Amino acid sequence: MPEDGQVKGPASYFPSIEKKYGQPITHWLNLLGTLSGKKHMEMVAWLKTEHGMGHGHANALVAHYLASAK
Repeated sequence: MPEDGQVKGPASYFPSIEKKYGQPITHWLNLLGTLSGKKHMEMVAWLKTEHGMGHGHANALVAHYLASAK
């Protein structure tokens, strides 16, 4: 966590994602784990079409998921 105590990057979206879509972040990360072989934007598009997620929220989840998978 940065010295100023604020969460930055994709994780800064997590509280609003949980509030808006009613599921914990682990739920969404687990779902993304079922999409092996998909590219970043394919995963974003899947969250948007299958789960009605906005682009910014979907992109933040995918970016975090892919960064964590390294």
